[in-house]
Amino acid sequence: MNPIVFILPGLNNSGPQHWQTHWEQQYGFIRIHQQDWDTPYAEDWIDTIDAAVKQHPLEQVILVGHSLACCTIVYWARKFNRTIKGALLVGPSDVDAPSYPPGTSGFMPMPLYRLPFPSITVASSNDQYVSIDRAQLFAEAWGSRLVNIGNCGHINSASNLGLWPAGMTLLQQLY
Repeated sequence: MNPIVFILPGLNNSGPQHWQTHWEQQYGFIRIHQQDWDTPYAEDWIDTIDAAVKQHPLEQVILVGHSLACCTIVYWARKFNRTIKGALLVGPSDVDAPSYPPGTSGFMPMPLYRLPFPSITVASSNDQYVSIDRAQLFAEAWGSRLVNIGNCGHINSASNLGLWPAGMTLLQQLY
């Protein structure tokens, strides 16, 4: 049985050159569209995830979050306690860090709850929004396996990953 893969972009959405957009277009994954990409409220994002996910057999659902969507997934799991197939958490932004951009509401403090499903956290050693030490702390708290992909910035459009085959290999480990 094939998984149902949801793409969850972070703050400001994922543009045309982002690996999430490439995956959506290439593999037919489903993007969860949030009401407000630029000044989001956490409860809105959490409820939007749940509205999309609960329409499908949970045992088939895999969430692919980037940046702010990573902590949103953790808050969603805590609020709804739904057991899904798994989650790929890429470039989790540290919402508690001074470098985190302003404009978001309700995402702090950084959630440190154990996820009730398998997950892989992917981090870069030179991400301006999370240190590798903090990414390790998050992964441990979430019960997630940490994968450090080296110097790839925020693992976003600026990282020029294209279709990002190495990321797809990680995602397939959750299948």
